[in-house]
Amino acid sequence: MDIFIGNEQDKLEISNAIEKYIIDAIEKILAIEKIENEGEISVIIVDNDRIKELNYEHRQKDEATDVLSFPQYENLIDNLKKIEYLVMGDIVISAEKVLEQAKEFGHSIEREFTYLVVHSMYHLLGFDHLDEEEKKEMRAKEKFALEKLQIFRG
Repeated sequence: MDIFIGNEQDKLEISNAIEKYIIDAIEKILAIEKIENEGEISVIIVDNDRIKELNYEHRQKDEATDVLSFPQYENLIDNLKKIEYLVMGDIVISAEKVLEQAKEFGHSIEREFTYLVVHSMYHLLGFDHLDEEEKKEMRAKEKFALEKLQIFRG
């Protein structure tokens, strides 16, 4: 899977270490979910103004959010065998929200990026947290992935 990382903001330097955390998170989810298709995924890092625009444009929410997921398929996990070249979609992360939330939760920016990528990957795969049962399943998957990545709170 080709992973493209774009940086469209100047609030936070995106170091090689941060990029590695992003790539490791994506690769771990692909391994856990046994996704071996050739394909691509994009991660775009933006500022609060840009993510607010996207949030309004796509979700009619006039506020900055931490991460948005733009999947190319619905229920991807059920259709993997039918797709030769898999364009999973885009993950858009607000660097400013990463900084705010890392400080608020008392952990590193690398941990915050990792969590947001893991969370968003499951959205790209078709998981959601709209009802309590879905939320429970998605949170369990996120927790398992973060443990495998050895990323813990604090």
